[in-house]
Amino acid sequence: MLSQKSAAKEARVVMNGLAFGESPRWHDGRLWFCNWGTGQIIAVDADGNSEVMLTVPATLPYSVDWLPDGRLVVVCGREGLVLRQEADGTLVTHADLRHLSGNAWNEIVVDGRGNVYVNGGGPAPVPGQHFGPGTIVLIAPDGSVRQVADKIAFANGMAVSPDNKTLIVAESHANRLTAFDIAADGGLANRRRWADLGNGFPDGICLDAEGAIWYADVPNRHCVRVREGGAMLDSVDADRGCFACMLGGADGKTLFIVAAEWRGFEHMISDARTGQVLSIEASAPGAGWP
Repeated sequence: MLSQKSAAKEARVVMNGLAFGESPRWHDGRLWFCNWGTGQIIAVDADGNSEVMLTVPATLPYSVDWLPDGRLVVVCGREGLVLRQEADGTLVTHADLRHLSGNAWNEIVVDGRGNVYVNGGGPAPVPGQHFGPGTIVLIAPDGSVRQVADKIAFANGMAVSPDNKTLIVAESHANRLTAFDIAADGGLANRRRWADLGNGFPDGICLDAEGAIWYADVPNRHCVRVREGGAMLDSVDADRGCFACMLGGADGKTLFIVAAEWRGFEHMISDARTGQVLSIEASAPGAGWP
């Protein structure tokens, strides 16, 4: 049961005219996100002033985060590569995931110890399906790559707790958030349900300082704040699909939402520019990674 309801009219439009915003990250005083379908990585401030920071050789899916030393890493999903931006701006291969799967990779998160987790890939989908069961792979600080989880029901957003001990992944097609313990070597263990979401379809997620998670939901056109066990604490409605969300702003308590009209997987790349960045004040600041 919701303890508080945030009306859609309260969410402020920060930016219009995007294709599909995805993978929002609060970094260096601005919201960075991927504008799927264009290859652009954009940074925007709270007043809507935006800048294209980088164009990558990918259309979709792609996702970004930063290594502890400040270098940006980006998953080029269909290409099966994780690229790294060097100090001079050039992109080099950080990891090659093609030997693990020929299917598209999706989301990336880097924890506080430099472990890089990437999800997606996995076995080929059965005929008539867009996606097969997903996996999670670990790119360790020494550059080694290994699979650390499988049978993820459409792997989407991921977050790591502030103590680097728990990874939570959105399983969109199972309507749940799933948690793993993170071992000393970065491996994942003790898989468990963190929250059943009923008819919720979690996409991008973020953690807050009270241990709750905000998840974005495309078909239900909202973002919902839940605690472990599934109790819903708050929600924000939108007039289009919510693809991902991130806490940021000067005090960490602004919830940014990337939203767009959803016309199905076959129309993800088009000339339509219905994507927006929305913002609304949240009750607790962001925590953990990303």
